[in-house]
Amino acid sequence: MGTQGQEDERLLLEEGVPQNESRGLYTGDGSVDIRGQPVLKRNTGNWRACPFILGTECCERLAYYGIATNLVTYLTKKLHEGNVSAARNVSTWAGTCYLTPLIGAVLADAYWGRYWTIAAFSTIYFIGMCILTLSATIPAFKPAGCVGSICPSATPVQYTIFFFGLYMIALGTGGIKPCVSSFGADQFDDTDPKERVKKGSFFNWFYFSINIGAFVSSSLIVWIQDNAGWGLGFGIPALFMGIAIVSFFAGTPLYRCQKPGGSPLTRMCQVLVASFHKWNIEVPEDSSLLYETHTSAIEGSRKLDHTDELKCLDKAAVISDDENKSEEFSNPWRLCTVTQVEELKILIRMFPIWATGIVFAAVYAQMSTMFVEQGMMMDTTIGSFAIPAASLSTFDVISVIFWVPVYDRFLVPIARKFTGKERGFSELQRMGIGLFISVLCMSAAALVEMKRLSIARALGLVDEAVPVPLSILWQIPQYFLLGAAEVCTFIGQLEFFYDQSPDAMRSLCSALALLTTSLGNYLSSFILTVVTYITTKGGRVGWIPDNLNEGHLDYFFWLLAGLSFLNMVVYVFCAKKYKHKRAS
Repeated sequence: MGTQGQEDERLLLEEGVPQNESRGLYTGDGSVDIRGQPVLKRNTGNWRACPFILGTECCERLAYYGIATNLVTYLTKKLHEGNVSAARNVSTWAGTCYLTPLIGAVLADAYWGRYWTIAAFSTIYFIGMCILTLSATIPAFKPAGCVGSICPSATPVQYTIFFFGLYMIALGTGGIKPCVSSFGADQFDDTDPKERVKKGSFFNWFYFSINIGAFVSSSLIVWIQDNAGWGLGFGIPALFMGIAIVSFFAGTPLYRCQKPGGSPLTRMCQVLVASFHKWNIEVPEDSSLLYETHTSAIEGSRKLDHTDELKCLDKAAVISDDENKSEEFSNPWRLCTVTQVEELKILIRMFPIWATGIVFAAVYAQMSTMFVEQGMMMDTTIGSFAIPAASLSTFDVISVIFWVPVYDRFLVPIARKFTGKERGFSELQRMGIGLFISVLCMSAAALVEMKRLSIARALGLVDEAVPVPLSILWQIPQYFLLGAAEVCTFIGQLEFFYDQSPDAMRSLCSALALLTTSLGNYLSSFILTVVTYITTKGGRVGWIPDNLNEGHLDYFFWLLAGLSFLNMVVYVFCAKKYKHKRAS
């Protein structure tokens, strides 16, 4: 395929194809292959390249959720940690997994490009998976089992090996998470209306593939971990991570790549320094007098039109008298282009929308922590079959798998007739719907917990750390609502931060979107810590004791429901004020 593409390019040059005709054969967004050569549109990208990317994401997510879904159980049952300590460790690790993408994003946008960043960090990820598997397999690397009620703690060496592998996985995710979705979207030419519509559909099916992997993990892998052993339960996800790497490299001849555009952080600093240096210079009323090059000075980026907000930053693009006289325009720390200034403006405009995603991420974090601990104190048997509490997250995945095709194939066409928008709902509308559903999710969780506690009191089980005879299937509504909220909010975020970001900052903006999940996990840990501190004062058992029957987990869920509602109100206000990017 690649050889044929090179031959076609050679013939085009030799035969002198007219420039406008040649443009139709190539993408209009400057895509290249991994060697940096222009690629023919008909031979690369589009849906033909996506199966390899979606396959990579599906297998990688199976590996990730194979660890994350049941991690709180491993920490409590095998490393013998308490409920609060285990929940805090899970939230902190998950938060780190969404913090490290900032590292990968900067490397991808500035130096390596998305393809090589994914390749390098996948290797780190795989090594971490192997170390984690060894920590659960080799007897010397794991603590001894409980003898009656006495459970020996893990030694410092055992903790070190386990958490070293765990945080290598967190580092590995840093190069994959911010790049894979953007790399998949890069396969569609943003200047082609037909491909642009397909790009919106790609984000839906990208999230669908994530949840296929999560579905296998939350059902089959969790069952294997609880019944066949943790060595095998961690080894299978490691194997699938290896398959993910193979799938990614298999699609190499078909990929369209974007050239790295230099450090986005450096460009932002240059705008701040240049505008501060010219603080006493007035910005001209005519924006055409501001400095801009004929073509974008930023590699792999289109020019951005000037906007009237944040005029103080426009000072960086004002050509001073000294610069006019000397005709010296090459120092970016003194003079920046309009496009460079607009990049920073875009990030500032996106900040309020970004910030409102943090509370939603804190709600989402409960699925792998408090929802699981709530489920462990309910009746997990159906007939003669025992359901692991962590497996209930399968219903979140089923919800996503149900709602993605319904949204893409039914709701979008219907909404398109009323709104006239290509994608039915705008990204901002979609995210707002998800925030509203998250309020309903936490309310459902609180109602289930109220019912569970009332049964515990009625049966005199308050002082006993035993499951209450209330079927764990009562948790299904909260998981199903959370899945619907994901389809709206998380996919909306993927679309929003890709579409609204500057061309040369797409990995960085994807990482910023993921950072909300990180901060949401840290917020969840912080709320847990504060709630535990306040509610255990004076010798009280608190809202979330080790024996949940004598606590009030329902109060914690109501607290999150209230925070979610306030967050939604703030979001609606910010979304109404938001002004969209204007690319030349």
